[in-house]
Amino acid sequence: MTQTISAQELFTGDRWLSKVVVEMNNGKVESIKSEGYNHASAFALVVPALIDLQIYGAYGKLLSEFPEADTIQKIYDYCLAGGVAYFQPTLATQSVEVILKCIDAVKSYKDNGGKGCIGLHIEGPWIHPGKKGAHQSDLIHAPTMDEVQKILEYGKGYISMITLAPEMVDEKIVDYIASAGVIVSAGHTDATYEQATKAFDSNITVATHLFNAMSPLQHRSPGVVGAIFNHKKVMSSLVADGYHVDFNAIKTAKKIMGERLFCITDAVTTTSTGPYQHQMIGNKYESAGTLSGSALTQLQSIQNLVDEVGIELGEAIKMCSLYPAQVMHQEGISGKIEINKNADLLCLSADRRLLKIVTA
Repeated sequence: MTQTISAQELFTGDRWLSKVVVEMNNGKVESIKSEGYNHASAFALVVPALIDLQIYGAYGKLLSEFPEADTIQKIYDYCLAGGVAYFQPTLATQSVEVILKCIDAVKSYKDNGGKGCIGLHIEGPWIHPGKKGAHQSDLIHAPTMDEVQKILEYGKGYISMITLAPEMVDEKIVDYIASAGVIVSAGHTDATYEQATKAFDSNITVATHLFNAMSPLQHRSPGVVGAIFNHKKVMSSLVADGYHVDFNAIKTAKKIMGERLFCITDAVTTTSTGPYQHQMIGNKYESAGTLSGSALTQLQSIQNLVDEVGIELGEAIKMCSLYPAQVMHQEGISGKIEINKNADLLCLSADRRLLKIVTA
């Protein structure tokens, strides 16, 4: 079925085009042209749909507490409302039993036609206890190869990312995880600059929520933050809500990292049962007095990057679409509007409010 959308301004993921029509058929972009442009029906802005690589739950259901396909559907609904077409449902430090149940939930959702789910993001339990943030202390540990093999074999094809502390995990285990096609991210880590740099030179290609729960940049001890800043290839996510990271710190990080910096929401939901009980305090979530997650959408991330950090709109969009796609390098997820690519796009008002989302 053919569908057309006129755009006063279109951002392809690489460049801006004015007064064009996007023609789509069977979930693919067929053409982008000026012929047929209709100003009366045109949207002010049309941009690539967004991508969120870290979100824990939505609408009162946290994945680790409700490991079922319905939770993932609620997360997808929340994502769509915030401009996101592709997402990674995430669980914080949990037992192997709960991890396996979350794998079952992702499998059920995807195998029954659920849209948008890239795969499961497992954050912990192989993290540093001193950088646990709101994670459960009693479940944090260094993994054995048997434990890792059990989880990866059970979740083959359904686990897409694992966040771990490189100083807590044997290098052979990290290599094994990467060889299974899972993206390995450094997070909740107290690694030294040297340890982090060695990990980034090997099979750890990304870091989780820059500045938060990692050894800081200090003038005599550059830590993980310093290693991320100085590395040429490693990318890092960041929570752009102004609570997890001050907007001026984001400005500094962006100047240093450029295209290696991208956004996640790190969004949670209000919960009153289980080990992770998140309560909304202002515009953020806390658990037992500790900052535990955001109330962001990715579209709000873009607003904050533009309005509070001073980043150009196209670059802010890339930080929430193109760059996360580059982290995952999965077929069909490009973060662009291009001919023969999946037709995933947002139609926005001039003040960047969501009017319509199209997904392949």
